[in-house]
Parts: sequence; C-alpha cells; structure tokens
Amino acid sequence: MNKIAIGCDHGGLEHKNAIVEHLKERGFTVKDFGIYEAHSVDYPDIAYPVAKSVAAGENERGILVCGTGIGMSLAANKVKGIRAAACSDHFSAKYTRLHNDANILCLGGRVIGIGTALELVDLFMDTAFEGGRHSKRIEKITAIEVQEP
Repeated sequence: MNKIAIGCDHGGLEHKNAIVEHLKERGFTVKDFGIYEAHSVDYPDIAYPVAKSVAAGENERGILVCGTGIGMSLAANKVKGIRAAACSDHFSAKYTRLHNDANILCLGGRVIGIGTALELVDLFMDTAFEGGRHSKRIEKITAIEVQEP
C-alpha cells in the first residue's frame, strides 16, 4: 500500500497539511484533494472525490479531516465500496482496520491535536485487516450496498 488520498474542509486544514508531510516522510504517495487555503468549504465537496478515488482503486486508502470527522464520514460512506470511520482514539483507529477493513480514516481537527492525529494515521496505515470471522461481516455490509439504490 502506497497511494493515499487526503482532503479536508476549513476545520481540518492545519491537520491535513501536517498529515500530508508525515505520510510523505514515511514514503507514501499522497494525492491531496484540498483545500489549500483557509476558507469555508462544504465537506461533502471534498469527501466525495476522495471517496470516489478510493472506491475506484486509484488510491488504496483515504484520510479526511473536518471539524469532528463525522460530517466527512457521513458523506464518504455514501459512496459504494467505502467504509469510512471517524476516529479520535487509538483503539478505534486500530480496530476499524483490524475488524472493519475501513478504507478511509476521518479525523476531527477541532477534536484532537495534530500529534494524536499523526499517531492515529500511523495506526490506520500500519494495521492490516484481520479477515476470518470479520470477512463475513464485511460481506454483509457489501450486500446492503447492492440492495440499496
């Protein structure tokens, strides 16, 4: 895994910029979907292209940052094939990969500090999906997507 999509709204710009640099230092290729300046933007306008790029396989995982991480996760999860999780603690960031095979991490720039955000990004990137009994649960989520218009 090497290609990561990232984006933010005005509530997450500082965090996003720090995460981009951190990921590059770790050797990841980062596609930055913005924003690039501190101005108000609607989070779905950023979440959608990031989620589409992950769902299409253009990027292997994604990171979205808004004020709480919740709005971004709600918008990203509307894209078929996306399992976006808003996390603000170490356990959730690890287990959303381990058990849920989440492919987008959503963070809150107004909820956690940059240091914690970088730690959560590392956990999310470094944790593999456990599979096994959890695979059946992911298959059930995918079945729901197929049933819904």
